[in-house]
Amino acid sequence: MAFVLTPLPPKVDLETRLVLRKVAAAHRYLAELKGVAATIPNESILINTLALQEAKDSSAVENIITTHDDLFRAELFTDTSASPATKEVQRYASALKKGFALVRQQKLLTLRHIIAIQQELEQNNAGFRRLPGTTLRNGQTGEVVYTPPQEAGQIESLMANLERFINDDTVLDADPLVKMAVVHYQFESIHPFYDGNGRTGRIINMLYLVQQELLHLPILYMSRYIIQHKSGYYERLQAVREQQDWEGWVLYMLDGVEQTARQTIVLVQTIRDLMQQYKHMLRQRLPKLYSQDLLNNLFRHPYTKIDFLMDDLHVTRLTATRYLDLLTEQGFVHKQKIGRSNYYVNQPLMKLFVEVGNTLPNAPIPLIRTSS
Repeated sequence: MAFVLTPLPPKVDLETRLVLRKVAAAHRYLAELKGVAATIPNESILINTLALQEAKDSSAVENIITTHDDLFRAELFTDTSASPATKEVQRYASALKKGFALVRQQKLLTLRHIIAIQQELEQNNAGFRRLPGTTLRNGQTGEVVYTPPQEAGQIESLMANLERFINDDTVLDADPLVKMAVVHYQFESIHPFYDGNGRTGRIINMLYLVQQELLHLPILYMSRYIIQHKSGYYERLQAVREQQDWEGWVLYMLDGVEQTARQTIVLVQTIRDLMQQYKHMLRQRLPKLYSQDLLNNLFRHPYTKIDFLMDDLHVTRLTATRYLDLLTEQGFVHKQKIGRSNYYVNQPLMKLFVEVGNTLPNAPIPLIRTSS
């Protein structure tokens, strides 16, 4: 039997004393992250690299596993046969960027945007569920743990209500971070699509923070937090459904925001410091080669190639090849080969992304070898 999901807003006090205390901490770190992100000279550096990191982690929540190497090589050579998992992760990154462009342009997060995000993820036009039979099961036991609304009309009505809740601040006078937690619960409980609900829901989290101007860029990637606290995630969702334990759910999400913001601050600061080291050493070793566009290229594309340099620096193939050869000689990039094509890896940056999956470094990462 389907769960009877009521429209928003919830008829409970969401902003308890514990919640308000946690809200203050989460906002403090979000504001710091917003400021730190503004110190990166080109926003596409963070969007390109961190979007793939989030895509990888968000897909891992759904047991879609790939590697950094597979991901960045697939970005380089789109005509090669990437694994199905890698293609799924690429679609997530593409959906995130598409949603960000829509929200930034229109200042709204509408049903049309949500459907467009899911279509990009799943590469189909199925839209909202119209056929009954969707249930959520325990992955180990197969037991049905939740049955979302089944009727097409009810799904459409609940989603229209959710759209208004997202975009109309008069529906509920509450802190935006509390509202984000409510939005995520409601979307996951409606489960409006046949596929891609979890990943679409996690994209909505980030886009809502951008829409509310708590962040300029969608770089608060909570998927790693959810992976690390996966059982708690599903338990807290279910506790709202069964016991109306909104406080526990909101606290879980606020803790996710705070912890993720703190970690992302360190990550962005480390990227910034690494860029400064590269900038100093490029000017010292290759002063005639150095430009801000070249520096941006090496961090926007952790795996770069001749074509990327030609596009970003507006130089000929011969010049781009010469630049990359010199960068390789000086240890700024590591030259590798796939088939007949060369590509060039920013190894310190890649090391950072690999280490992010475990523990963020608190000390600067060793840069590049010195040359005599």
